[in-house]
Amino acid sequence: MINDANPIKQKKTSVLVVEDDKFLQKILIMKFAAEGFDVRGASDGEEAIRMALAEPRPELIVLDLILPKKNGFEVLAELRTDAQGKNVPVVVLSNLGQDEDIRRARDLGAIDFHVKSNLSIQEVVQKVRESFARFLAEKGKKT
Repeated sequence: MINDANPIKQKKTSVLVVEDDKFLQKILIMKFAAEGFDVRGASDGEEAIRMALAEPRPELIVLDLILPKKNGFEVLAELRTDAQGKNVPVVVLSNLGQDEDIRRARDLGAIDFHVKSNLSIQEVVQKVRESFARFLAEKGKKT
């Protein structure tokens, strides 16, 4: 019997969601997974760095800034000093939204910054998807 199903599976984009609020993290993971992403979660800055630099490495990180152990700014700074970590796109999702916080996150290499209290869960996923698509398009122009 011939199986007509497409034998080539489309690769899911792997995302690391770094959020210390367990309830919000669970909702974000469920929503990203429902939207076709391969998702893992981290609850503090140290765990985020460990997971970001371990195999399989995420292709995208969604990062809160207010975290236990190491804050999001420290996570960004440490990722940027690692040969592999420096190339992983990071979208900041935080309730910090002052211009100084946004500028600091971008200076540390974040590709985008969203204030989570301003967005629904669906909007978060859509904004992250758009940010990642822009990143990939820009990366494609540079190669």
